[in-house]
Amino acid sequence: MKGLISALMATILTLPLQAQTIHGVTEETSYSFLKDGKVVGSATEVVELSLKQAGLSDYQISLYPWARAYDMALKEPNVLIFLIARTSARELQFKWAGEIMKIQFHFYRLKGRNIVVKNLQDARNFNIGVMRDDVRHQYLKEKGFSRLVVSAQQVDNFRKLLNGQVDIVPMPDDDAASLCKETHFSCENLEKIYTLDEMSTGLYMAYSNSTPDAIVERTKSAFEKIRAAGVVKTVLQHTSLRANPAVPNHQ
Repeated sequence: MKGLISALMATILTLPLQAQTIHGVTEETSYSFLKDGKVVGSATEVVELSLKQAGLSDYQISLYPWARAYDMALKEPNVLIFLIARTSARELQFKWAGEIMKIQFHFYRLKGRNIVVKNLQDARNFNIGVMRDDVRHQYLKEKGFSRLVVSAQQVDNFRKLLNGQVDIVPMPDDDAASLCKETHFSCENLEKIYTLDEMSTGLYMAYSNSTPDAIVERTKSAFEKIRAAGVVKTVLQHTSLRANPAVPNHQ
């Protein structure tokens, strides 16, 4: 893989220097997290490879609560946010630079809880933990859900599930597994009860609207090159810095 990446880097054309630093922002997930004071993870690696392939070496990547990262990407120039779901409501709010992965959300409950969700309507009967301003929060609000308990951080949201403050939480499998590890909770006591098919979507990197189009296009072109070469798939498949134990499926 190192040889492939090196070959790709060698194709970079001589480009003008950046006027400003690119600020990559994201939240802590199983795909982006801190290790030894540095933001790492498979999504972070894909973003960094794309920027380097584009010749955009002046960048920094930071972790924030999602609501803050989202607000920065809405208001500030040269902000690159990831992993962000591409929805119709967001389409014109950002400049989209590439789909990193597809994701599927599921409702989870604690094992043994008498919580049955056979359709989306059933879920209205329960308190649902969500992250402020993320796609799950926005989706459920648009559907008229009123029993939403909002958190700033994923781990806080998950702890509310463990403490009984919420009944169900929508999460992808990888996040459920990594949060179990982070909170020292056995995934055997967590159950997946319903898949939110309508919410299943691609997760992208996207620039703030005030970012120059030239930077967006360079990033987009670079990402397409490394994806076509199989680098993105390889990174997502083989870069795993957190263990992901299986979560029981009770759909």
